[in-house]
Amino acid sequence: MRDHSEQLEFMEIDLSEEPETTSIRIPDRSSIENQSRQPHKSQGAVLSSEKRFVEEARRLAEVTGEETSPVPFMSYWPTYGVMDDAQLKWYLYWRTEVRQERYPDVDLSYLFVHIYELINGIGWLHPEDGYHQLKRLWLNYRERLPQLHVYMQEWMVDYVLVHDLHTLLREVMQISDGYLPAPLMDKELEQVLQENVAEVTLDMLKWYFDYDITLNAFYRDGGKEWMERYVPKVMALMDSYLKRTQQRGLLPELGPKAEQTVKRTLFHKAVYDESVYGRFVTFTHVPLILEREFVERLTRIYRCTENKLRELRGFRGRLRGKTLEPELASVIERYLERAFAMEQAEAVTAPVIQIDTAKLASLQKDSEYVRKALSIEDNTHSESDDAESDLEENADGNERHVMDELLFQEQQNKSLSISDHTAQPSVSSDRWNEVLIWDESAEAHVPEEWREFAERLDTRHIRAIHALLGEHPDGDLMRLAEETGTMPALLLDEMNDIAMETIGDLLVDGDRIVADYMDIFEHVKR
Repeated sequence: MRDHSEQLEFMEIDLSEEPETTSIRIPDRSSIENQSRQPHKSQGAVLSSEKRFVEEARRLAEVTGEETSPVPFMSYWPTYGVMDDAQLKWYLYWRTEVRQERYPDVDLSYLFVHIYELINGIGWLHPEDGYHQLKRLWLNYRERLPQLHVYMQEWMVDYVLVHDLHTLLREVMQISDGYLPAPLMDKELEQVLQENVAEVTLDMLKWYFDYDITLNAFYRDGGKEWMERYVPKVMALMDSYLKRTQQRGLLPELGPKAEQTVKRTLFHKAVYDESVYGRFVTFTHVPLILEREFVERLTRIYRCTENKLRELRGFRGRLRGKTLEPELASVIERYLERAFAMEQAEAVTAPVIQIDTAKLASLQKDSEYVRKALSIEDNTHSESDDAESDLEENADGNERHVMDELLFQEQQNKSLSISDHTAQPSVSSDRWNEVLIWDESAEAHVPEEWREFAERLDTRHIRAIHALLGEHPDGDLMRLAEETGTMPALLLDEMNDIAMETIGDLLVDGDRIVADYMDIFEHVKR
């Protein structure tokens, strides 16, 4: 009997190798971009999608659009080529509105198309104009279209670099909530610390602290405003003090080998024709974040400042960690105590002085009338000498009253802000136009920081110094304060503020010039 059964055969499968079908990659936007960038033929020439976009953008650059209804538009790689007629019509109308600084709601893809035009040099004559158009788009749509922010903070940086608009980098950083690419932040901070430390901001510095300052309770519960106000002032103070005591400010010694070269790809993920401005931009920077001593010193200065402000504000708890050198900590604490006391004094409600402009005008008119009347020759008057005397007395009284009110208003307008020590004296009277001058015999020996101190003093500060050097300092200082519409304590605090930023120490202790500095003022001309 024949066996009809079939023999089973087994095949060996090597499970150590994964079949190709197990690896299926989901395409991201970059892959779609690459597919879109494949060359296309146009009029016998091979053009990339970017070049085709730029050619069409130039053709449509001056085209305006009539009002029409919005049409939805969404594309991973938005260009004119993927728009239908209705979408293109709406886009041209929307762009016309935007160019007239009206910003109706729009889909993100339309917005990208206009941004691509601008970064490819289309729609403006001067780079500054293109920058401001991009900035207005960013500011007007970033809340309605939050996805825009991520792209614009990078593309705006590229635009500034390509067109050498480096002075605008700080504005881009402010719009970006304190963000700049790390190499450019290094360049900005280095430049500020070299040229004018007073311009440093907390947004610049926070990237260099060795912990996230935004996470602590004091910063979140109102301390941010205080830190933004005082940390830059303290950094300027420390830079000045260190230069005076250690011949080197906050910026570490940087040799040529410390510089690194960065090659940055331009307008990444945008429809950008590389033949317009090139594919890369190259620049050098010093990676300050790698300078450990620099980072540690900035962090300790910040920690010391915050702890003192916590104390002054009555906030419980202190930051822990490595502390600042006692000498530097003492300078910071003394400065903050003075500044805080000054703010408290200024916060006291002062009487509001309101000048009746109608009455003032009437007084001026009366004074002018009296002045003219008095100028008429005696033989044209029939009034008696007593009447003339009354007119003269009235005229003098009116003029004095008008002048007093004007001077008082002028004094009230003086700024007592500790953040602006460079303002010129606002009092125009020649008798108050004073300067601090040293005797010629001693002038050559006056240290540079004292010269800077003298240059930054306002007229009222000069007069306060002369008062302190006089025989009756208390009375003279009180009279000066009354004349200038302030208080003696505020005058002395202003002078100490300037001294801390220039000579690195307090000038006045209590209500007298510090004894160690009296020899400097022995050579001041009275």
